[in-house]
Amino acid sequence: MTEQTAKKELPACPVETTLTLIGDKWKVLILRDLMTGTKRFGELKKSVGKVSQKVLTAQLRDMEANGLVHRKVYAEVPPRVEYSLTELGQSLKPILDAMQNWGEGYKASLHQ
Repeated sequence: MTEQTAKKELPACPVETTLTLIGDKWKVLILRDLMTGTKRFGELKKSVGKVSQKVLTAQLRDMEANGLVHRKVYAEVPPRVEYSLTELGQSLKPILDAMQNWGEGYKASLHQ
């Protein structure tokens, strides 16, 4: 995706742009799990939850195309692929931290 194409496809609203890039349930969970470091596909599939292999693959490819995730393929048999966050992906940490804090506060408010 070229820079011009990306600018044409992204919404004018910055909040909507963010939601376009990470608004899917699985993408947020993938980001959460990659914040701790590099993971292989199987590790992500286990940690993310009840996501199908097809959907996880599609989400990872989309995030890679958007510059959030780096995919490293090792020339081995069987092939080994590792995923990690790019610098841009790492920059989402404050957003995920805020989501975690809000979720914890919400859960706590239900038990009062």
